Amino acid sequence: MSSVPSPSYSITIRAEITNRIGMFATIATTIGSVGGDLGSIDIVKVEKGKVIRDITINARNEEHERKIINAIKKIDGVKIQRVSDRTFTVHEGGKIEMKTKVPVNDSNDLSKVYTPGVARVCNDIYKDKSHVYRYTIKKNTVAVVTDGSAVLGLGNLGPEASLPVMEGKAMLFKEFAGVDAFPIALNTQDTEKIIETVKNIAPVFGGINLEDISAPRCFEIEKRLRKDLNIPVFHDDQHGTAVVVLAALINVSKLLKKDIRKFKAVVAGAGAAGMATALMLLEYGIKDIILCDRRGAIYQGRKEDMNPYKTSAAKITNPRKVKGTISDAMKGADIFIGLASPNLITANDLKKMSKDRIVFVLSNPDPEISPEEALPLVRILATGRSDYPNQINNMLGFPGIFRGLLDVKATGVNEAVKIAAAEAIAGCVKPDELHEDYIIPSIFDKKVAHYVSAAVAEAARKTGLAQKK
Repeated sequence: MSSVPSPSYSITIRAEITNRIGMFATIATTIGSVGGDLGSIDIVKVEKGKVIRDITINARNEEHERKIINAIKKIDGVKIQRVSDRTFTVHEGGKIEMKTKVPVNDSNDLSKVYTPGVARVCNDIYKDKSHVYRYTIKKNTVAVVTDGSAVLGLGNLGPEASLPVMEGKAMLFKEFAGVDAFPIALNTQDTEKIIETVKNIAPVFGGINLEDISAPRCFEIEKRLRKDLNIPVFHDDQHGTAVVVLAALINVSKLLKKDIRKFKAVVAGAGAAGMATALMLLEYGIKDIILCDRRGAIYQGRKEDMNPYKTSAAKITNPRKVKGTISDAMKGADIFIGLASPNLITANDLKKMSKDRIVFVLSNPDPEISPEEALPLVRILATGRSDYPNQINNMLGFPGIFRGLLDVKATGVNEAVKIAAAEAIAGCVKPDELHEDYIIPSIFDKKVAHYVSAAVAEAARKTGLAQKK
């Protein structure tokens, strides 16, 4: 639940207002008195003795929206005609559409783009399948695939309810990297059926972005698809998160002038994001990492609430064999990375950490500890939210990563590609710009995707993933 008014809870009230002195001031004061954030006020129509206005207000949540509406209703001389939720309005009819790139104005155009001329192109691709990249959408198209089992922090909502997120992802691909992405929400949560379905639709796409698939099934699905397909398969909840977290920590090490390999880290959450982040930090050289789940520290030999992925991680993490709760694991840690659930840790837990505490609380919208409580106790704080500094957001990674992979017709994704992406993101913040409140570039800085794509393309070439020089 948002503690401050947010554009995600934005309403527009169309009100008929008696045209007398002081009415506007009364409305503005009323909105402010109940904690609303007054935005634009537009005149729709002026009639005899009254003015019809659209009043836009940001609220904290749906309950707060109702409170604001009720307060305005009580003002003498104001009649509410309608209320629209601006977030729902932008989703009406869907947020994306397909457009043609060439005109079809007459039979000459039709004979080239469709029958009979298209048959020549079909035969050409039949003779040389690599030409599918040249003559179809494949070279610039990504499938955003989900089963709706882990939608945002909302849980298992199913395929229909996942679509607004998948459409949003497709928008960001296009807006930030020029990639044409299409949402694919599958009506199954069976691992084998998902794998088979993605394999069957793969000929259309240059890459597969897996999204919002619950752990541990997501690990098996990605592993198998990577093995069976010759295009990049990337589960963004895992690796997108890991890339951006690593980018932020690279800059933290620069800011603090400390060797990143010497940090002691605790990662809370052994799901998709937590597991991938711990393993990527390990790959980058941070050796002292304790991965935790709801039962506490994961260590070699633990029996309770384990699965093959936790067992595998236990063999290469937690070198000091720390046991106990998350609170126990945090003793002496330099870094805490929360990828778990709200209100997981306390101020006392933070006090157990080392002097220069680096705390990433990334559960969204409600983090593992409130930023207001954490800020006085830490050196550097990052969240997954846009209303605090240092937002860790996958938007910094996935558009540029896929842009780079598509540009070289990559056959897959590897660790070198992910590390190159992280270093490119980190490099977008210049040394003289680094500050405790600025360790990661803005998600709206469009040059980030450009730098990431170039770095990814180069890494793909160097490691043999590129089909195109």
